[in-house]
Amino acid sequence: QVQLQESGGGSVQSGGSLKPSCAASGDTRCMGWFRQAPGKEREAVAHIDIDGGNIYYADSVKGRFTVSQDNAKNTLYLQMNSLSPEDTAMYYCAAGPPSPRCVKLLYENPYWGHGTQVTVSS
Repeated sequence: QVQLQESGGGSVQSGGSLKPSCAASGDTRCMGWFRQAPGKEREAVAHIDIDGGNIYYADSVKGRFTVSQDNAKNTLYLQMNSLSPEDTAMYYCAAGPPSPRCVKLLYENPYWGHGTQVTVSS
């Protein structure tokens, strides 16, 4: 059973930084961060593929956010810098199975964490 637990969200002022983490149990080969603000669709923020070595960032966060993974701890991180109120959302961790289609499955039917709130004030 794959389980994901996010932590490290919080409230910061514009321009500040946060580094939420996602601790995973079970066998995962690709993991990512998604976010959803009230009244908006869920959007992908970033993902990392262990086998392929591919990293993806949404255009809205490119250059400000950095995703990384500690394989020994099976933990995903999201370093968020230069935060703005537009980044305010619930941030969810997701994971895909050990499959050649891991990334595809990450976007179709992943395991989900319960989310950590990020609030950025002006």
